[in-house]
Amino acid sequence: MYEPIRTKSVHRMADDDRDRIPQRSREEELDIQLAGHLSALLAVTDELGDGPAAERIAQQVARLRGAPPARHAALTGADASTLHRRAHALAGRALVVAASRADTAAAILAAERMDAHAAALGENRLVGAP
Repeated sequence: MYEPIRTKSVHRMADDDRDRIPQRSREEELDIQLAGHLSALLAVTDELGDGPAAERIAQQVARLRGAPPARHAALTGADASTLHRRAHALAGRALVVAASRADTAAAILAAERMDAHAAALGENRLVGAP
């Protein structure tokens, strides 16, 4: 009366593909994301010429990636206020991810960088203040 099913189920085929794709844990994904935000912050910090801050950021990137970050001295030609705004935003993103993964060292560094760039812009506000 009924013909037997001769092909694999679509759902079963999707499960087979899942085994072939390498899976990362949430912690690994957050590490990658945090290292990316800090690397972008490092590039802007290098462009601003803030050597000590850049070295601290580079140490955190190296800790997360297991290798020292690539550094460049390319100048975008942006003015200092634009660079400080960009760095402030990047530090904020890094702070959010660092808090998500409970990375105290990276969170403190990101908050300090946010405060430094806000001060450079002449804004008198603390991180998280209205």
